[in-house]
Amino acid sequence: MNNQTLKISSKSNPNSVAGAIAGLIKEEGKAEMQAIGAGAINQAMKAIAIARGFVAPTGIDLVCKPGFCTVTVENEDKTGMKFIIKEEK
Repeated sequence: MNNQTLKISSKSNPNSVAGAIAGLIKEEGKAEMQAIGAGAINQAMKAIAIARGFVAPTGIDLVCKPGFCTVTVENEDKTGMKFIIKEEK
């Protein structure tokens, strides 16, 4: 497994991110995202909702586990949100 973390910004396209989530779910069984700020978190949540629609026809339902993370940006620690998305079993 690659354990790739998708970094989401307020300018991220939710449809593109949803496609990346769906691809990671199909390939690895899970996807991880990080977002810092309200705009980025908004785009991340939209992407998760859209991704559910992308994988639903294949019989997959997604579950999201949100949490906090610390990210270093330009030598400064910032608190962000981390989202772990998996198939519901």
